[in-house]
Amino acid sequence: MSTKDLFATRASRMKASEIRELLKLLDQPGIISFAGGIPDPALFPAEGFSTAFQMALGPDRRAQALQYSVSEGYEPLREWQVEHMRQIGIECALDNILITSGSQQALDYLGKLYLSPGDTALVGWPTYLGALAAFNAYEPRFDRLSINSNRGAEEYRAAAGDGVIKFAYLSPDFANPTGETVDLRGREALLDLADDLNCAVIEDGAYQALRYDGDAIPPVLALELARKGSIEKCRTIYCGSFSKTLSPGLRVGWVVAAKPVISQLVLMKQAADLHSATINQMAIDQVARNSFDTHIPMLRRVYGARRDAMLDALQEHMPEGVEWTKPEGGMFVWVTLPKGTDGADLLARSLETVKVAFVPGRAFFPDETGANTIRLSFSNSDEATIREGVRRLGEVLRA
Repeated sequence: MSTKDLFATRASRMKASEIRELLKLLDQPGIISFAGGIPDPALFPAEGFSTAFQMALGPDRRAQALQYSVSEGYEPLREWQVEHMRQIGIECALDNILITSGSQQALDYLGKLYLSPGDTALVGWPTYLGALAAFNAYEPRFDRLSINSNRGAEEYRAAAGDGVIKFAYLSPDFANPTGETVDLRGREALLDLADDLNCAVIEDGAYQALRYDGDAIPPVLALELARKGSIEKCRTIYCGSFSKTLSPGLRVGWVVAAKPVISQLVLMKQAADLHSATINQMAIDQVARNSFDTHIPMLRRVYGARRDAMLDALQEHMPEGVEWTKPEGGMFVWVTLPKGTDGADLLARSLETVKVAFVPGRAFFPDETGANTIRLSFSNSDEATIREGVRRLGEVLRA
């Protein structure tokens, strides 16, 4: 018997992330990369973090910063989160918040909490690859979440067969990978569907702060709160992250939910890693309190200009038959290529001939369809580089 024969059945469902592999391309000379959905490191509040870590390691705080801590998270940061969530329409208390090691850990915990083998998770088609990876280990089946359609609860139940529909997952604002936003009507329809199915809603708010134009739409959890009056009556679970706004490397995210959900997630965190790094939470708390409200507008200006540069370049250089989304925020533009074009083949040709990287769209589909789609990220390149990269990509497509 080989070592692999001893693995649990879930191990066969774990696959390497195409995006993680593509990030290795960033180290190659001459590559213009639209692949990784990562923030520009030049925009990190590095000086603020330098000061914050010095303060955390000062004589009065170093013992706390370097010691074990509570699983729920650093209390001052959770207190800041209570006020931050209130500003976006979500009234909650300290006990409704858990600090996680990035929102990716939250997705893994929620998959573990809700999914038994054969249960159904409703997801977008396409959807965030990291969510598929997190949920997939718990052996669910995936079904397409169709909010603005005539598909009703009974049709979803029939498709689920003997399994139970446990949750609907979505990123309603500037979703990864499409950049699309669910409008107010769609969010309300989602809540109606979740009530009909008696399932949870996992709201991924990773990009919620990065709106460049258009009017802000209340989070799904805020809309449910308006209906039910208390977060303790809500089925929606909000996942947030500092990775796209302050720093991905510190791995600090958070979950907001009814107390019974948070209590179970705390038990999982105690078993998994005890708590997220205390010193990182202290640094995030300090920087968020000092500069979050001024840092976010700067990100919106810079990333908004880069988005505009990409959309203008696509309009100028893409051949006929290519279509793309026009996101109001976030980091991504989703491109649909003419039928018969394979995004993976295009990537290979693009890297060989013009040194432009992107992510083939097939990886974002649970059924691995969508071969004629690609994801472009505009967050980590300046405007001139974006225009040049899209021009080169247009050349490859014309060829």
